[in-house]
Amino acid sequence: MKTVLFDLDGTLSNSKEGITKCVQFALDSFDIHEKNLDSLEVFIGPPLIDSFMKYYGFSEQQAKEATAKYRERYSVTGIYESSMYKGVKECLKILKNQGYFISLASSKPEHYCRIILDYFGISELFDDVVGATTDGKIHNKEQVLEEFFNRWKDAKKEDCCLIGDTVFDVEGANYVGIPCIGVSYGFGKSDDLINAGARFVIDDILELPTKLNIIFN
Repeated sequence: MKTVLFDLDGTLSNSKEGITKCVQFALDSFDIHEKNLDSLEVFIGPPLIDSFMKYYGFSEQQAKEATAKYRERYSVTGIYESSMYKGVKECLKILKNQGYFISLASSKPEHYCRIILDYFGISELFDDVVGATTDGKIHNKEQVLEEFFNRWKDAKKEDCCLIGDTVFDVEGANYVGIPCIGVSYGFGKSDDLINAGARFVIDDILELPTKLNIIFN
């Protein structure tokens, strides 16, 4: 069965407000007061612990504490500070009608992913939801994709494609050996996606069925 794996933040949803405000909240607890939310967009995509260490010089322990603080706000408020991109539900229905197996593959904790899909009213269009674990055992896109293939051992990599908006998605797909289609409307840059190895970059999610047809045929 042909399988489409979707990233969440920046691919299906515009989650900038929720993520950046929760990062801001976490930084405040360390007496770091970042007023420019745009500067916190770099936290959208990669694992939070990695980003706190990379961009603010936190130790691993501090990064874990910051991530816990982030989730304190995110679980109550931030998770709902997002909106689904135009055309997403229509695209998912088209793919479903065409017989694709559809799964989420996000480095966001899996239980949050399920809440968000329910909130958007699109859960029934997904055959599986694969996300990170809060204990850190699964936290990056490579590990999320590996978990998908652990669950679905009959899935053939030549019949799978990841859809994402950042180089982290492309690199994850490269790592497990599946193609990736990038989207330009998210938080990554088209040139970066192409340079990382994305098979295509689309400007509109409704272009996806046509591009998948090219990849799989």
